[in-house]
Amino acid sequence: MLPWFSLGVGIWACANGVLHDIFVLIKKREYDRDLLRLLMDGHILLTCGVMQIISYKGLHHQAVWSFYVSGVASLSLLIYCFMIFPFLKSFVTMLFNFALLALLTISFFTT
Repeated sequence: MLPWFSLGVGIWACANGVLHDIFVLIKKREYDRDLLRLLMDGHILLTCGVMQIISYKGLHHQAVWSFYVSGVASLSLLIYCFMIFPFLKSFVTMLFNFALLALLTISFFTT
């Protein structure tokens, strides 16, 4: 179950990152610091999502590295969500990553 949940969280983050960047670029803004910052928000989602997807295979084999990679990605997205919380309430992303981090911790220490 854990590898599939990691894969689902990864796909969710990647999809949100792509959609975020598409909507930012649709507005056809001038290339400046604000645009770059907005694009980086989407790339944070993409990067953490790819890290979760990469962890999928390792979690099937209980590989230690995959727990670390998946955990760092979840923790990074949780911190990111708390940082942007005053502007954007990402409750679903926070819930998914908190649940995955809890499952990773439990699974890591019980196997």
